[in-house]
Amino acid sequence: MNKPFVISLVLAYSILFGLFLHPHKAPGEENGVDDVRPSILAGTWYPGNSDGLSKAIQGYLSRVEVTSLDGKLKALIVPHAGYVYSGPVAAYAYRLLQKIRFRRVILIGPSHRLGFAGVSVNLQSGYETPLGIVPVDQELARKILKADPNTRWLRKAHSGEHSLEIQLPFLQTVLPNFKIVPIIMGQQDPDTCSNLSKTICQVLSDAEDTLLIASSDLSHFHPYNQAKALDQIFIDHVRMFDPQGLSKDLLQGKCEACGGGPVITILLAARDLGADKTSILSYANSGDVTGNHRSVVGYLSAAVIRSSDTGLRPKQD
Repeated sequence: MNKPFVISLVLAYSILFGLFLHPHKAPGEENGVDDVRPSILAGTWYPGNSDGLSKAIQGYLSRVEVTSLDGKLKALIVPHAGYVYSGPVAAYAYRLLQKIRFRRVILIGPSHRLGFAGVSVNLQSGYETPLGIVPVDQELARKILKADPNTRWLRKAHSGEHSLEIQLPFLQTVLPNFKIVPIIMGQQDPDTCSNLSKTICQVLSDAEDTLLIASSDLSHFHPYNQAKALDQIFIDHVRMFDPQGLSKDLLQGKCEACGGGPVITILLAARDLGADKTSILSYANSGDVTGNHRSVVGYLSAAVIRSSDTGLRPKQD
């Protein structure tokens, strides 16, 4: 046997053996995924201790009456400002979950601090808040990464991002024993929204126990009346279950939302999962809280529903 052939054979076996021992991992996974993402908002955007945080959330929830949706809840649209600003609006969405059980929540938000192509799904083991650790559904997260070539795990996209963490204390208060799939959109163009929505539907084997949540504020830093006019256009598209029209008006600047892409994505996905109507739960802006009407940010809570069912899913203790 000649020497070059032997060397080639050894190299081939080495490569195959290495692949067997070290299978391909999603980008970033090689750095380890057993770590927990610490809170970056405790003590600033919401109270920093469990008692104060629980009291604040229960206070927001207690001021909201339960809304009858006459259908199966599939998705929520919620704001992501500090609780003193958007907590009362967010409570209208989360109050619904006191009547329902979901095992999994897919959270989709925009990237505020890091520009990157495509979408990032977090593979860390959990998110920490003063109320405890919320586990990540790493199995489903990996399925999303495998199914969509435009999706990756970019740790930096999640480490400093507030739009998903701000939802967790509310979820921890109203839902027991759930996991999350945290998704941050670096791009919010129509193709990215469409591809992500299709991927979510493709990988969901048990959609009945999964809730979709889009995290978004509406217009930013306009005078009060101008903000309300811009936000009404956005709200009307949500009310009409019109993701395509919403996408068009966002691109043309007729309305604004930092998380317009996440909203469009969950509307598209929820529709493919059987949803056929929406319900506007609450709207306000920061001027309603501070009294300063010169420069405000808009907040919306809305529900996406499949009307073929009757009533909310009851708790099963």
